[in-house]
Amino acid sequence: MLYKGYQAFSDLLAPARAAAGAAVRLGNKYLGPLVDDPWIKRYLAINEVFAGAKMTHARPDYAIGQVPVGNALVDVVEEVALDLPFGNLLHFAKPDVATPQPRMLVVAPLSGHFATLLRNTVETLLRDHDVYIMDWKNARDVPLSEGAFGFDDYVDYIIRFMRYLGPGTHMLAVCQPCVPAMAATALMAEDRDPCEPRTLCLLGGPVDTRVSPTVVNELATNNPYSWFENNVIHKVPKRYRGAGRRVYPGFLQLTAFMSMNSGRHWEQQRQLYRHLVAGETEAADKIKDFYDEYFAVLDLAAEFYLETIDKVFQRMLLAKGELTYRGERKVDCGAIRRTALLTVEGERDDICAVGQTAAAHALCSSLRPHLKRHYLQPGVGHYGVFSGSKWEKQVYPQVRNMVLAMS
Repeated sequence: MLYKGYQAFSDLLAPARAAAGAAVRLGNKYLGPLVDDPWIKRYLAINEVFAGAKMTHARPDYAIGQVPVGNALVDVVEEVALDLPFGNLLHFAKPDVATPQPRMLVVAPLSGHFATLLRNTVETLLRDHDVYIMDWKNARDVPLSEGAFGFDDYVDYIIRFMRYLGPGTHMLAVCQPCVPAMAATALMAEDRDPCEPRTLCLLGGPVDTRVSPTVVNELATNNPYSWFENNVIHKVPKRYRGAGRRVYPGFLQLTAFMSMNSGRHWEQQRQLYRHLVAGETEAADKIKDFYDEYFAVLDLAAEFYLETIDKVFQRMLLAKGELTYRGERKVDCGAIRRTALLTVEGERDDICAVGQTAAAHALCSSLRPHLKRHYLQPGVGHYGVFSGSKWEKQVYPQVRNMVLAMS
């Protein structure tokens, strides 16, 4: 009922938002000099803020047209390398780059937002790498006939994509998938799979949430597994292709994220209004672009969400050495011997606290010291680890140098 209620409320507001957007477009087009009147500016600004403050369920475009490679700007072309039911392997091809670059698989989070949240991560990596990303689909659009999708299926997708890309590929995981990325690497290492990653870069991930628990960790542990199953899992309404599929709705995850920093989000909307009134287009566009991405949500298959809550946040199975694959095979990170490991944390990360990602080094007990490196980025929170100026200028060189040393 909650999902239906949310959808009904969204449908109810849609005409009002459309009218507000139309008012802005028509005002800018036909009012001429009157748009400079202070009251008209305020009217158009409040309409623009209202029209843009809405959730969407369609994946935004990556919109990476060109990137610098060496001293030249080169074109980027998106290609679907593999199309699977719950996600694609998306390639950012650079046809004009003749010299081969190290292949990099970006393992994107499946936590309520589309993989396009890593646009800046991908754009930066493209300077020196041949980049692929796990581009997740909205579970509400996946028919029931495609079956379930759980934690082990996520691991399977990683392994399948690595085998498609072939030997010598590097892997970079951001946030939540650091645990399945480690599990996939351990399984491939134990099997002596020639396609195991050359390097594994883990950025701000919950490898061991027993270390300095955050509000996010406490939310996952304050209630039993049954509470999550009974209170946050809902069926997709009939109007969508995935009708009847049990999901953790993306709008619930977004609501939870925003409630953690509600004051900051309200202040950003007020700042947007002020920038629009003042005609500060560049500053306003920066805020609008962020929220266009932030308000684009996807639903998670119930199996994956619940198993992640259970295995990663409540029982911390990987950190304890108790994680199994398909309920039978133990995941042994000690089997990782040839994959160089880089962990990155943000000093002010309030989602994955300092120490939670670095815990990966103790688990990879067979790695020689020269294959391990940890980097703590001062002055950034969670998103600053993989997006923004400090990611580009300070974190990314750590990733690039590790890949270069192992290529």
